[in-house]
Amino acid sequence: QQEPEPPRKEQLSVRKLRVVLFALCSSPEQAARHFRSPPRRIRRWLRRCQALQDERPELPEGKYLSLEAEEKLAEWVLTQREQQLPVNEETLFQKATKIGRALEGGFQISYEWAVRFMLRHHLSTHTRRGVAHPLPKEIQGNAGAFIEFVQRQIHAQELPPAMIAAVDEISLFLDAEVLGSDERKESALQTVGNGEPWCELVLTLLADGGVLPALVISRGRPPCPTALPKSILLESKESGCGDDEIMELWAARVWRKHTECRGGASKGMLVLDCHRTHLSEEVLAVLSAAGALPAVIPAGCSSRTQPLDVCVKRSLKNFLHKKWRERARDRADSDSSALLQLLLGWLGEALEVLGNCPELIRKSFLVASVLPGPAGDSGSPRRNGDEQEELIAAMEERLKIAKTRESSPEFPENDDPEADPEILHRLFEGESEAESFYGFEEADLELMEI
Repeated sequence: QQEPEPPRKEQLSVRKLRVVLFALCSSPEQAARHFRSPPRRIRRWLRRCQALQDERPELPEGKYLSLEAEEKLAEWVLTQREQQLPVNEETLFQKATKIGRALEGGFQISYEWAVRFMLRHHLSTHTRRGVAHPLPKEIQGNAGAFIEFVQRQIHAQELPPAMIAAVDEISLFLDAEVLGSDERKESALQTVGNGEPWCELVLTLLADGGVLPALVISRGRPPCPTALPKSILLESKESGCGDDEIMELWAARVWRKHTECRGGASKGMLVLDCHRTHLSEEVLAVLSAAGALPAVIPAGCSSRTQPLDVCVKRSLKNFLHKKWRERARDRADSDSSALLQLLLGWLGEALEVLGNCPELIRKSFLVASVLPGPAGDSGSPRRNGDEQEELIAAMEERLKIAKTRESSPEFPENDDPEADPEILHRLFEGESEAESFYGFEEADLELMEI
């Protein structure tokens, strides 16, 4: 007698899927704060969605994007994140609808599709194995060509590891309205935004494991004069600095000083993101005069080929967010200059830790394939993914942020038993405008499922 088939796992409810999508676009911890739900529960929903995706990779019935159109959307997600621009429910649905308008009869948006899309293309922000996942086809080829170019130049120019640098910016946004509110102060400091940043950090790592001073560009008044950590160079201007000016300041204050310390070494290579630096002719001339060959990472490829993206940037952002959350409640009345002083102190702490991790930094260059492995190869994606996971765990442990991923005291871990499965209803028609398809009101969602 034939065994009965086990019951198929059903999709999560609309509200749960919305929470999961938020977590995939940001993090389970941010989703927990936003929806006031325990992080452990959200991670359980994430695991359930991943299991469903693995078990039933085919899309549900309906009109959805072609594989080619999905690849375009995945490229957009990756390039948005490189520029620290928002990828969230609203922007994702707007972009998907724009791409989907070419479909005859329209494109059907749903939370189920959105969650499946994010999982199918490995686009969750909290993946610890980003270098192991395939990129969309077109940019996968660009990443391979970039790695080949960089390794060939390093070999041909005989560049020493101390003259191979990874450079990138982290923009920090401070929401004064949220900071002044009674609640949500923890969300006032963000690393994603559309407006002008409150301040920008330019980080530089060396392939020999070294860390150069961080250049901090701030808007508004500089903090009260106090001794800055040696690892930080501060530039304060009322109106901030343009991209060209930031790179010119970095070349003069960071890179030139580094080459002078090495006896005026004439050749070096800079691995740079192509978006945040806007490499104009003026900047290229400045970098060239400083003896630096810019190796510009193709759009969308940073998660794979930028050593700073392997573990340092995400760990540093998490460290700053953790410090901010610990102090946010009692800093609401502080002015921007006092807050900047706090930030510089935290950044100094983190840079001191980084300075004591040369082996992790060297491995970041190997995992990003900027440097070939000991056997002359760049390692298999799986091996590089394993090593990235280990690097992130080691860096979080050194920065003492590893434990913060587990739970939050705001949300007691009294997980409810699994609710009765609810089949997802489609929420949107393909021709809907952004205003009409951007989700439900919070109250409506709360009524659907608590």
